[in-house]
Amino acid sequence: MPTPLDHGLALKHLQKSCPSMKALIRRIGVCGLEMETGRTPFQALVHAVAHQQLHGKAAGTILDRYRKLFPGGRYPGPKALATVTDEQLRGVGFSRAKTAAIRDLAEKALSGIVPSSKAIAALSDEEIIERLTQVRGIGRWTVEMLLIFTLGRPDVWPVDDYGVRAGYKIAYGLPEMPKPKELMALGERFRPHRSVAAWYMWRATDTNRSPEQ
Repeated sequence: MPTPLDHGLALKHLQKSCPSMKALIRRIGVCGLEMETGRTPFQALVHAVAHQQLHGKAAGTILDRYRKLFPGGRYPGPKALATVTDEQLRGVGFSRAKTAAIRDLAEKALSGIVPSSKAIAALSDEEIIERLTQVRGIGRWTVEMLLIFTLGRPDVWPVDDYGVRAGYKIAYGLPEMPKPKELMALGERFRPHRSVAAWYMWRATDTNRSPEQ
């Protein structure tokens, strides 16, 4: 069973990893990384698809309309997708590509490729990435966000994420953002707590200034 995310252990390790990370933690403060619990992997991925290439408010509006297609206005499971048409999904705001992705997601959830909440808990991060990226429109970054924010996995390092790359540049005073391959190597010092390290890189990007040394 994978180790759960522990903010306290993560902070102790990261503060010892290097002076720049220690300074960043001192400036940002206590880690505010929170999980979005209560969704199945299928539901979380529908949520992620809705947010692709959209601002949060627009995606939220689409998801509100989507839920209203189903009894009780709740997030449906994969079986319930058979009760609505592509025209209805398009009508709430999903593009043609996203509608196709959601259909494929439902099919793969029913076939077991997308695991249930119980089954996914026993899988490693890489096993989850390998399975979920078989779904149309679901890439590694999307699965990494699920690993961090839905499953609470502690050692995810999304090197393709702009905010993490930009945050590392700011935190370490680099002349330019590290490339993903470079960032993978640079993140080794943060193992096995890279999810919390990523959260601090996002916050560094938000503040857009280097930490005081």
